[in-house]
Amino acid sequence: MPLSDLKGWPGDGVIALITTKAAARAAVELGMPVVNMTGVLRDAGVPRVMVNQEAIGHLAAEHLLDCGLRRLAYYGFKNVLYSQQRCRGFVQRIEQAGGQCSIYEQPARTAPRQHWQQRMAGLMQWLETLELPVGLMAVHDYRARVVIDACQELGLHVPNDVALIGADNDETVCEFCRPTLSSVSRSGYKVGYEAATLLDRLMAGEPPPKEDILIPPDGVVNRRSTDTVAVDDPHVTAAVRHIREHVGEWFGVERLLQIVPVSRRRLEKQFKQFLGYTPHEYICRVRIERAKQLLTGSEKVKIMDVAAACGFPDTQRFRMVFMRLAGTTPSAYRRRYSIGQ
Repeated sequence: MPLSDLKGWPGDGVIALITTKAAARAAVELGMPVVNMTGVLRDAGVPRVMVNQEAIGHLAAEHLLDCGLRRLAYYGFKNVLYSQQRCRGFVQRIEQAGGQCSIYEQPARTAPRQHWQQRMAGLMQWLETLELPVGLMAVHDYRARVVIDACQELGLHVPNDVALIGADNDETVCEFCRPTLSSVSRSGYKVGYEAATLLDRLMAGEPPPKEDILIPPDGVVNRRSTDTVAVDDPHVTAAVRHIREHVGEWFGVERLLQIVPVSRRRLEKQFKQFLGYTPHEYICRVRIERAKQLLTGSEKVKIMDVAAACGFPDTQRFRMVFMRLAGTTPSAYRRRYSIGQ
């Protein structure tokens, strides 16, 4: 329902999704506190709480880079703030890693009389220009679903040809895609909570904040659409697959050396060349990413059980590695990002 319909409503405050200039004008004209929760407009004229959009792009790029991909692509919207910010974070992280990025943007609203094939034509033409394999971020999960359709039409395999990640972690979309869709979770519960907190302060007469309140995303939810190792080295590929498939077991680099016929020095050099990490550091990163998913899931798993499920011999070792890579304790991470916390 448009904000203009609330004119004359005897309320005290509004949390709104402001996506048009007309809605922004209506929000100002209401004469009551309004908190905006969308990043469509650069300035809606009212306070805003939303996820840190650049951080979403950064995490998506980090995840694809960890798959060994150095050719990456971004599919988003023209003249939409949150899409531009997600793209900026994505590209910045890729440039830091020395990778390459192709960008394709469509209008957020298509012409009403365009049929489906016309809407897909530009995207499919762009996909055909990409050098494979490629890691691709879509602006959000719905557009990632469109990319899967386009890849199927073109005969491209997800994830081997196109490793695909979306954003917002809409579970209905992500779990029912084929393959299931990896996505950056936007901390929706936390954004909603902080929006209500801000509205409460505004209704109490406090001045609005001068800047947007940005909530960090709570990490990547890894699914089948990025289950690939795009590395031109069979030893690194075999080692990475073993690490991912046996993340719940306690092992070190020594086990990898039993799988691949190279010296420790050679394997470390290959890992650094293709992934940017030593084998030990890569093992730690995979374990901690798995731990983050368990800590923020709907089932509250005990810390000691999370540690065991991620291949740590004890909770002390788990906490030490988690602190080093996540910058906080497992318990604090759970409190910050869990659904309903």
